Amino acid sequence: MADPPIQCDACAEWNKPQPPFRIFGNTYYVGVEGLSAVLIDGGSELMLLDGGLSQSAPLVAKNIEALGFSLRKVRILAGSHAHHDHAGGLAALKRWSGAQAVASPRGAEALRTGNVTSDDPQAGFGPKEMAYPALSVDKTILDGESLSVGNVSVTGHYTPGHTPGGMSWSWQSCEGSRCLHMVYADSLNPISAPGFRFTQIPERVSAFRQSIATVRSLPCDVLISAHPGMSSLFERWEASKRTGSRDSFVQKSGCSDYAADAERKLDQRLAEEAR
Repeated sequence: MADPPIQCDACAEWNKPQPPFRIFGNTYYVGVEGLSAVLIDGGSELMLLDGGLSQSAPLVAKNIEALGFSLRKVRILAGSHAHHDHAGGLAALKRWSGAQAVASPRGAEALRTGNVTSDDPQAGFGPKEMAYPALSVDKTILDGESLSVGNVSVTGHYTPGHTPGGMSWSWQSCEGSRCLHMVYADSLNPISAPGFRFTQIPERVSAFRQSIATVRSLPCDVLISAHPGMSSLFERWEASKRTGSRDSFVQKSGCSDYAADAERKLDQRLAEEAR
């Protein structure tokens, strides 16, 4: 049974059905139109990154099955950050798959309560607005720790800023002898509830800048962002259908461009706070 739907202004638009597709090698898009979910095929096991809203979970599960995979082969559930639009579907997907849920320590803190922590930039919107189904986290991982998913090694990178416990992920996908570096990048947007000030705690700004630097420094041939529009994923998918080649997904400057955009937004936000 699916969890009750989350209500928000953008939820219906975000949650429009989206056909699943292969990005490259063992990596597939299985999310909805406005919220990414990424499936990594390790042969004997699968890993799922993000689950969208609670009402996204049935669509994500359907997409996984449509690709010919069994949901019960998903062994690890992880994600970008603990907000209702990315973590809302994880609890149902865990029940249906029996997978192990992993997160950063601060991410796990939020996921286990089904709400943002008090120091989350968006906590001021209120616990009712930010709530989602709580997730039982089985394992917390270290920054830079790798997880084995069948024959694939997936590495987690702490990227706090948008939330205190955000994470980005990297791995390799291969087609024959050609292997590409894949990055699933956390949101790096300094969005907050009214009254929140990033500059109130200097360490918070330093951590945010380090997160941006982390994404910039990752080996990165293919970038996938938590909101697909932030990395032009569907435009690249359409181009791949026209050309018959997945080279359209390759953007050598994808992570550096994504980081540069995040840096501009953070600098603008800090300048606004300084006025």
